[in-house]
Amino acid sequence: MTKAELVDQVTALGDLTRRDSEVIVETFFEGVIGALKADDKVEIRGFGSFRTRQRNPRTGRNPKTGDKVDVPAKRVPYFKPSKELRDLVNVAKSETA
Repeated sequence: MTKAELVDQVTALGDLTRRDSEVIVETFFEGVIGALKADDKVEIRGFGSFRTRQRNPRTGRNPKTGDKVDVPAKRVPYFKPSKELRDLVNVAKSETA
């Protein structure tokens, strides 16, 4: 699903214009991004949680030349689905199989 498809779904839910739906979806994304930048976690009950994880510095390799490259430490976003979401996804797959 793309962002545009998500906006279309929100628009179809009720008396919203496409612009209102875009604002809602964009506000949600900005809220999640802002919280992750501030090193907070975002927990949506029944869906999952967004957090950041710290990656340690390491020595990588340039795949083209084979040269060693120092990769600095960084924070990366991480999504952990809730048990309810995992169960719903697994039920949906088993029903279609």
